[in-house]
Amino acid sequence: MNHKGKEMLSYLPEIYDRSRIMQAVLNIQGIEIENLLQAIDEILDQYFALSATWWLDHWEFELGIETDPSKPIEQRRSVVISKIRGTGTVTVAMIKRVAESYVNGEVDVSVDSPGFTAIITFISNLGVPENIRDIENAIRDIIPAHLAIRYEYRYLLVQHIHQSMTVSQLQSTKLNKFSPFREVL
Repeated sequence: MNHKGKEMLSYLPEIYDRSRIMQAVLNIQGIEIENLLQAIDEILDQYFALSATWWLDHWEFELGIETDPSKPIEQRRSVVISKIRGTGTVTVAMIKRVAESYVNGEVDVSVDSPGFTAIITFISNLGVPENIRDIENAIRDIIPAHLAIRYEYRYLLVQHIHQSMTVSQLQSTKLNKFSPFREVL
């Protein structure tokens, strides 16, 4: 007997504990109740961008985002979250929140005021993020038009690899020990 069926049986008089008919009925009802609760939870998940799956196209429509079903759910969800976070007065903190809403890890945002440039450095992951075009579009949407944007990436350089290092040692090496190689777009 399933969990809900057992729970419902516990509310009845003990005489029903021995009834196979009552146990079968409660088991079937318990399965239906569990399915209903699961469906309710799944529907409620769609009301929150952080957990939405099959309702993402509606989120995208409401926010004016072009739907691309070929992209993975996580990337599409990141675009939606970024759009939500990107409303209000543009600050360094807002730019950071928008950039970090993508699945790339931590970023550092600085502004070169004399050069009218916002500098976004990806600091917790190596290389160019997989969905960099989405990030660029989101950042361009919120940054004032008079500012240029420069993206900087970190790479594992050959000079940081010791001859005796194994693959597992390379994978466990802390990223902050590497100086970033800066690529400007």
